[in-house]
Parts: sequence; C-alpha cells; structure tokens
Amino acid sequence: MHPIERLRYMARAGDVGTASLVHEAAIALGAVAHDRSELVLACRQLIEHRPSSGPLVWLAARMLTGPDPGSEAWDAAEAIARDKTGREVTHALAGDTGIVVVGAGELVGAALLARGDIEVFVADTVGDGGGLVYRLDAADRLAVDVPLAGLGQAVLHADLVLLETDALGPDSALCAIGSLQAAAVANAAGIPVWLVAGVGRCLPQRMWEALRDMVISDEPWDDLFEVVPVELMTSVIGPGGPIPAAEARFRTDCPVALELFR
Repeated sequence: MHPIERLRYMARAGDVGTASLVHEAAIALGAVAHDRSELVLACRQLIEHRPSSGPLVWLAARMLTGPDPGSEAWDAAEAIARDKTGREVTHALAGDTGIVVVGAGELVGAALLARGDIEVFVADTVGDGGGLVYRLDAADRLAVDVPLAGLGQAVLHADLVLLETDALGPDSALCAIGSLQAAAVANAAGIPVWLVAGVGRCLPQRMWEALRDMVISDEPWDDLFEVVPVELMTSVIGPGGPIPAAEARFRTDCPVALELFR
C-alpha cells in the first residue's frame, strides 16, 4: 500500500493512537515534501479524513511553514511520542476522588489506568466509553458506565470533571459530545473541570476556526464532537502540567497555514 493511502486508511480509523498516526503522517508526508503543491494536497486530504485532530493540523502547518519540511515532520512526531501530558494528569489527580470523563480520551484513559485509588464515571456518549470501562475493570480499577441521561447526576456526585481535547483554540475546545453538558453542570455546582490538551493540540485563532468549521455541522446535536468554552474550565493540563484555563491560549506553538483548508 502506498504510504499516503495507508495514512488515509489510518486517519479514517478512529481507534488509531495519536502518536502512531502522527508518526505515519511524518513518513507519508515526508515522501512528498520536495513538491510543495503535492505536499499541500496530501495534507489537505489527510486532514479531511481526520478533521478533529489538532496534532495532524499542527504537523502539516509546521511542514508547510518551516525551512525544512522533512525535519519539521520528524521533530513533530518525536514531540508527540515524548508527550508527558498523561503522566502530568496522573500526578495531578488527588486520591480517593470521584471523576467524570466523557468518552474514552486517549491521554485521560492512560492516566486513569495508572491510578488505583480513583472512582471513574464514564459517560458513553458516542459508543467508545464501554471500552474504557472494560480496560479499567480489567486493571482492577473502579469504573461505572454512565448513560447519557445520567450524565448530569454523575457530575453532581463527583469531585472532578476530566475532559480531553484534540484541538484547543484561544477561547474554546473541541471535545466529545456530552462534554458541554458535563462542564456546564460542574461549573454551576462549583465542581472543578480540567481539560487535558497534549502536545500539538493548542491552535491559534485562525487555524482553530478553520478546523472547527470542518468538524461542527449545521446540525451539531448529531455530531461526534462539540465546542466547549474555556470559561467553563478550571485548569488545562498539558506536557508542562496544570495551568489556569485562562492562560491556555499562551501555549500555542502552531503556525498559521490557511492553505491547509479549502
């Protein structure tokens, strides 16, 4: 299979981890890096197959704006592979805590599996939460599968809401559907809301808006993702640890490359 075709297949598969996806993207896009027009086309096609992925947008933007696209690709892939965000989440969580998560976020899931003293309420809003509950149960972790109708009550019985995003803009984040409800209920009840945003997820305004417009449809209640305002969040956790949510916009390191979006 041609590298670009293999990459498109991986991008369509939602269960492929970010590190693997970005690594394969670096290989495939590196093969066409010598031809800018072909590189732009390949980047656009890849993003169309996985429009919710901030790290893919970040990788492509770095390649299109950097002096050496090949070096930019490998530097980005290595940065994703070395991402310490999951460990930072693990260390930041207090013991004997009840936590609500929405869906089966990659970084959040890994962090929770590393802790045995936390009760996890998993809201299965798009059909992937059951897998996280199964993995937590298999590791002797305490996990509860929460139906969407019970999400608000689960939040009120928890100590923390832990959300994950693959794309964070200056004032809002793209999260699994149901996250807005969880964050709003928690905010009203004075319960902390933490957002997990790993390497490559923080985008500048113009890049964030372009990505958001690709993901959110005219009927957002049917989408897999939704936009959650940063003002509903208490902290954002990245590779450098927790920071106040209002300061998250200063973490962006993605250049602007609007030719990625048609």
